[in-house]
This record gives sequence, structure tokens and C-alpha cells, in this order.
Amino acid sequence: MDSVALSSPSPSPSTSTSSLKSRFLQKPSQNSKQLSSSVSFSSSSCSDFRSPTKAISMATASNNGNSQRKIVTGSAGYVLEDVPHLSDYIPDLPTYPNPLQDNPAYSVVKQYFVHVDDTVPQKVVVHKDSPRGTHFRRAGPRQKVYFESDEVYACIVTCGGLCPGLNTVIREIVYSLYYMYGVKRVLGIDGGYRGFYAKNTIPLTPKGVNDIHKRGGTVLGTSRGGHDTSKIVDSIQDRGINQVYIIGGDGTQKGASVIYEEVRRRGLKVVVAGIPKTIDNDIPVIDRSFGFDTAVEEAQRAINAAHVEAESSENCIGLVKLMGRYSGFIAMYATLASRDVDCCLIPESPFYLEGHGGLFEYIETRLKENGHMVIVIAEGAGQDLLAESIRSATQQDASGNKLLQDVGLWLSQKIKDHFAKEKKMPINLKYIDPTYMIRAVPSNASDNVYCTLLAQSCVHGAMAGYTGYTSGLVNGRQTYIPFYRIIEKQHHVVITDRMWARLLSSTHQPSFLNPKDVIEDKKEEELLTQIVNEDKKEEELPTKIPDISTEDNLLKKEIAA
Repeated sequence: MDSVALSSPSPSPSTSTSSLKSRFLQKPSQNSKQLSSSVSFSSSSCSDFRSPTKAISMATASNNGNSQRKIVTGSAGYVLEDVPHLSDYIPDLPTYPNPLQDNPAYSVVKQYFVHVDDTVPQKVVVHKDSPRGTHFRRAGPRQKVYFESDEVYACIVTCGGLCPGLNTVIREIVYSLYYMYGVKRVLGIDGGYRGFYAKNTIPLTPKGVNDIHKRGGTVLGTSRGGHDTSKIVDSIQDRGINQVYIIGGDGTQKGASVIYEEVRRRGLKVVVAGIPKTIDNDIPVIDRSFGFDTAVEEAQRAINAAHVEAESSENCIGLVKLMGRYSGFIAMYATLASRDVDCCLIPESPFYLEGHGGLFEYIETRLKENGHMVIVIAEGAGQDLLAESIRSATQQDASGNKLLQDVGLWLSQKIKDHFAKEKKMPINLKYIDPTYMIRAVPSNASDNVYCTLLAQSCVHGAMAGYTGYTSGLVNGRQTYIPFYRIIEKQHHVVITDRMWARLLSSTHQPSFLNPKDVIEDKKEEELLTQIVNEDKKEEELPTKIPDISTEDNLLKKEIAA
């Protein structure tokens, strides 16, 4: 997770440096000791993991102690965060030639298979003296596979909320298994995780899923919660399933990670692979999640409708609530694309209503200038303000997400009450909530292509014996990302980034930051910089761990930092 949390309260002068380190840096205490542990791979897996890198190390995963992280280090600060493989815990697995080499569709491809050393950097903007940094294994077909076509019994499950593109992913997994690898047995798990032990199944064939990408929702059904690891893995084992494809958001991927751990503990030859699905785009590492482009496009329609309504009446405000529980990406990108929005409110950027520089003052100014305005608010924005006026219990849904109050209705009423009380100008307000309409539409052309690539990459990885991974796009390249990187934190809008600055320059809205807040943030940043520098000096002291290569020392520093 991020080692620095700038949103934390400012430390008091009496706070000790050591306590600040534990509060802000939160370093894994075991990693540095485990870098020297050696790893031995079975002969069947050596071809997949052999590379010019000098050292392969294991560091215990912080989120679950059952498995270990596969860290490969190389020259110039190269670090590969590799994904698990079946051969890590099942020795002497047989391999088979990849049937794609006889597939006429691939006969025009110059290089059938991804090279074993192909990796994708997480960070592409570097300085000339920067270390090469973290990489992920590149997705794609391998020369050898660990399953015969007749041996494979695959299943697909969709969990969590709806999202454009779910049916496209289901279709392309079935098509990829059938037409690329000759797999004839694919099962759909009905109704999310609960469907595993409720014995709700749907046979999936290319003919049966041929047109489902034209529909919204998911043909398999979905639900929140229902995750019982023991029952799910028992069901997988009893049915003889050996490839599990799990489509869902961060909560679903956490569940997939636990299933993988239990499968590995039992020593089963079962691949557990995830495809990230979240309409909010709040999954870390990856460029974007499928359905996000469609959601932004559909949000445009609501914003356009609000703009038409606002323009057509005197002193009219069009207020649109969009999805974004913890991350405001849909609201931000829809605002940037629209250019008709006067104010965008997201969870990452606090705001206040009354007083100088507040929202009410800005609304009054815009109405005097233009005679109308459009406000876009993400569903998770302003929850702290809403909680002050509405005393509500901190309830959660079945997935563990906090149940949010309807901030759109609350803000609508607050605006109406303020202008009615001030009696400065009469206003009209039109409130539009398109959230469930956006979730239910089919994916657009861009997302359809992306869903196809995700599904095909996921199938290639499963057939190659990789497991415990999520298929995702990193810097425009399909990759395999270990579960722990996907579930360690959420992806948020960075309000000190250029993208948020572009939005502010487009809407001309205030930042809603008090000068006092800015000064405190600067002091906190300086303090954190001092802590990091002190920490680096400590790491440069001689270590008592013997026989560790230069590359391992580099990795030790990166993990500790």
C-alpha cells in the first residue's frame, strides 16, 4: 500500500520520529529478512521462469501468510513481481505443445508465443539514472501448456455489481477456450460466489453465448457476499473443475485470492484467475477497468440533459449524481469530456458549503454570470458533511462496502434551502440520477475490444499454468498481476495531479482548500520527506545478512521503502 498518507492529521510537535515512521511508512517488517531465502523450481517449470536475472527471492505476502511473493531481481534495479505457477507446489507436471501452433488463424503471426523473458514496466517515465523498477509478466500464449484440451473443465463466475462488458468477457472466455485450445467443457456459475455451493450451474457453449455481448448485465447472474471459501473449494474439487475464471471488483478479487490460497493448500491442480471489473475504475496498477469507457460515455447523456434543462430556465441548476463510491474517475472524466460542467465534486476532494470560497458562494457567482450552471457529484463525495446533518448508522452491504446516503438528494435540498433563506435570487434545480441506467447498458466498441483482450489473455495464462493472478492492462500492454497487488489498496484520483488541474481549469471552480490547509499539507510533506531521507540513511548501514547479491540489496531497499 502507499507508504505516505497526506490526508492524515498533522502531527504535533511532540510526536517522535519513530512513531511517525510507523504511522506514515508502515514498512513490512519481514521482507528484509526474507530476501536471502532461496527458491528451487521443478524442472517442468524452469523453461517458464528462466531469465537473465540474477536472483529469485521470496517475500511473505502481507495480506495472507499462506503463500509467498515471487520476486525476481536483475541488473540496474530490475524487479519482477511474478505470478504463481502450478509447478511451484505440484512437482513434475507434464507439459504439452500449445495447440495454437496448428491454428490457421495464427499462421500469419510472425511470433506465435510470448518470450519467457517478456515483462512490462509499471512505470514508464524515468530519469536516466533511475533504476529499472517494478515489472509484471507479459500476458499471451506460451509455447508449452500444462493442460490437455480434453482435460480442462473450466468455470466462470461474475460477482458484485453490474458493469458494461460483463457478457462480452464471458463470451470471449468461452470462445477462446473452445476455438483456441479445443476446450469443450465450460460451466457458468449462477448467482456469484454463492452459486458454487448452491449448485446453480449453466453449461456454456459458443452457440449459447454468441449474441450475449449485445446485452447489458450478466447472463450468469450476480450477487454480493456469499463467499464461503471451504464450500467453494469443496464444490470446485467435487465437480472436477480445474480452471476458475472470476470476474469482479476489488472485493471479488480478494475472494479469488483466498480461493487460490485454499486451492494451493490442498495441492490441487486448479488455476484461479481473475478479470478486474469495476465501473468506478478504482482497481490499482492497471490502466483502467473494463466498462469505464462506456460509463463515461453514458454519463455524457445525463450531463447533456442537465445542461439543456439548465439553459432553458432562468437561474437553473442541473445537478447530476454519478457513480464513484471512493474514487471520482467517472465524474472527473465525464466532466472533462463534456465541457458543460461548472463544478465537479468527488470523494478525494473535500468541499464545504457556506462561507467565503464555499460552494454556495460559487453557485451564486456562476448564476449571476451565466444564468445557469451544471454540477456533477460522485456518490461518495461530501459524505462527511452529510453525516453531520443526518445521524445514520455505519451500515454495510453484503460485500462489506459502506452504505452511502444519497448525497445528490441531500445537496439538492441544501441548495434550495440556502437560496430560499437568503432570498437573493429565485432558483430552479433539476436533479438527475442515471447511476443504474449506466450500469445496465451494453459495452461500447472500445470496451468490447478491451474485454476481448482481457479474456483471451486470461485464458492464455491459465493454459500456461499460471495461477493466482489478475489479467490487466499496464501501460498499454496486457499483463499478469499477482492478486496481492490488485487488492492491497484502491485507486484514487490524485488531486495534486495534472488531470485534476485540467478539470479545475475547465470548470473554473474553486479548489475548496483553505490557505491553512495548504500550509499544513506543505509542512506535512516536508516532514515526510525528512522521514524518508532518514530511513534511506538507516538502510545504507551495513547489514548482518550474509551472501546477499547487489540486486537483492536493491530489492530489499525498494520493498522496505
